[in-house]
Amino acid sequence: MSLRIYNTLSRTVEAFLPQEPGHVRMYVCGITVYDLCHVGHARSAVAFDVVRSWLQASGLRVTFVRNITDVDDKIIRRALENGETIGQLTTRMIGEMYRDFDALGIARPTHDPRATDYVPKMLEIIDRLQQKGVAYQAANGDVNYAVRRFAGYGKLSGKSLDELQAGERVAVDEGKRDPLDFVLWKSAKPGEPAAARWNSPFGPGRPGWHIECSAMSCALLGETFDIHGGGADLAFPHHENEIAQSEAASGKPLARLWMHNGFVNVDNEKMSKSLGNFFTIRDVLKQFDAETLRFFIVRTHYRSPLNYSDAHLQDARSALRRLYTTLDAVAAPEEAAPIDWSNPHAARFKAAMDEDFGTPEAVAALFDLASEINKTRNARDAGLLKALGGILGLLRENPRKFLQWRSAAAHFGGDGAASAGAAAATLSDADIAAQIEARAAAKKARNFAEADRIRGQLLAAGIVLKDSAHGTTWEAAQ
Repeated sequence: MSLRIYNTLSRTVEAFLPQEPGHVRMYVCGITVYDLCHVGHARSAVAFDVVRSWLQASGLRVTFVRNITDVDDKIIRRALENGETIGQLTTRMIGEMYRDFDALGIARPTHDPRATDYVPKMLEIIDRLQQKGVAYQAANGDVNYAVRRFAGYGKLSGKSLDELQAGERVAVDEGKRDPLDFVLWKSAKPGEPAAARWNSPFGPGRPGWHIECSAMSCALLGETFDIHGGGADLAFPHHENEIAQSEAASGKPLARLWMHNGFVNVDNEKMSKSLGNFFTIRDVLKQFDAETLRFFIVRTHYRSPLNYSDAHLQDARSALRRLYTTLDAVAAPEEAAPIDWSNPHAARFKAAMDEDFGTPEAVAALFDLASEINKTRNARDAGLLKALGGILGLLRENPRKFLQWRSAAAHFGGDGAASAGAAAATLSDADIAAQIEARAAAKKARNFAEADRIRGQLLAAGIVLKDSAHGTTWEAAQ
């Protein structure tokens, strides 16, 4: 089965073939770096990390661009509030972003361009748009895009111009000819730092947000590339405006396929900084390990809403530990083995991923494989489990290390052996012996799920079981 991807532009699942055989060019909108990243940012970054990983696992070379917006109103405002320069703020926040993304196992992009490095390219596109009569300079110095001059406006979002007009009011002081027009170049305002201004044929100022992505994607991937991605909240107006300005300038389609990941919701409302209901990645990682957060994201389809709660994260942690417990029980190889795609579990995983990156079904295939391994204790299958999980950015840790250190610390607070040892001390030898006996009975009855549950429960309490031909012994995690 060939890879099929849902295209927001056509609103259908389409067979995917890159325009250059064997090479995918993909652009994903990145972060505006004025604050720490939240779980919504993590959701998008993980989703497209998985997309890239599966494309590569399918034998394709991927040039992956994820931009960094390092100048805009929020950045200027935050830098002034902090009493630091724009460069100091953005450099610091870029470092913090990568600290979070690296923890989540998100691979670095091929290119991570900063908007400020591409201002000349932006000016070039704006000049071309003005020459074609689809951009104009207003009395206040701003250069705006004339939306009604682009016949295809609204094709991505499905919004008609009349529908958009009904919800708009003309802001007279902006000097727009039409309330739907958007800014390409913002003239310098009094009080703005010098670092937020560039000299241009249109006067001193800085680029609008939308033109930044058009310039960076064009410069690094060409005027037409394969995939453009981002969060669902970017489809309108950001991506709609990207299409309008890019295609008016070049006369070519910007991207052949558009992908959008779903929102992260808290109490049925979209997680966002404006609503004040967001959780930073940094805060979440104080309570849960990074792989648990990644697994929580991956097991929901990228286009579906993701409902955030501690209970859902705790459930994700327990489920992930079951996979690691399986790997630990059969001494899975440290290195993932080459994947035999003829294996029924691998074939099921592949079919799921080939159908619009169906991670829920792919994760289900992992658990079915784990159940079989619990029965057969087949080390080769354990290697397959590790390899398939690795495509999703999971199961890359040493199982014993993950189970002993991360899980014990996550359940009982603190870090390392001290926490595990303290937890072990709360169980008497008789309690532990009773649990070992119950586990042995479950194994004899071939109830491997219950046996794994008991093993995991003891491990969470800092008790490590060791099976041998002479029976089962235990020791406190060291």
